[in-house]
Amino acid sequence: MTHAFYVYASYGFAALVTIVVTVWTWADGRARRRELAALEAAGIRRRSARAKVGVGDGE
Repeated sequence: MTHAFYVYASYGFAALVTIVVTVWTWADGRARRRELAALEAAGIRRRSARAKVGVGDGE
């Protein structure tokens, strides 16, 4: 085994991990968007989507 083998193997492993984490994050984001869409379709809203309380409306 040569020094180059370890270097290339390390770069390959790092690239593989980077690709896996990127794909995992992308897939998880899609799943969370689907879950959010299902909740909103069921009538459940995010707190940040509530109507804004104006001045004098009482908070």
